[in-house]
Amino acid sequence: MDLVQTETTVKYALLIYDDEVTFENMSEAEQAAIFQEHGGLAEKLAVKGAFLAGEQLAPTATATTIRTKGGKSIVMDGPFAESKEYLTGFYLIEADSLEEAQAYAKMLSGTVEVRACVAS
Repeated sequence: MDLVQTETTVKYALLIYDDEVTFENMSEAEQAAIFQEHGGLAEKLAVKGAFLAGEQLAPTATATTIRTKGGKSIVMDGPFAESKEYLTGFYLIEADSLEEAQAYAKMLSGTVEVRACVAS
């Protein structure tokens, strides 16, 4: 398994997990503070040229999960896992090390999973 590298950098996915209900119940000021964190991260990534992609995801109520086994697919409404926190967004970045990718993730409140991308 080879990591996806460009010269000396590795691609990392920063997977953001949040409790959608808690976010929806926050005040506008609390939500603005979270968006300010994301703006700061986006700015830092842009200055370094490390930003590749990123998006906020639509609420889990709009999701479908498809499970395929033996050539047969089942389509289910919503995310498959029952959890309080759901995947709500992501960044695809380039970083010189896992530690650098983790430093970017620490700029955001909440749960952020840092995972290296592997070459296919």
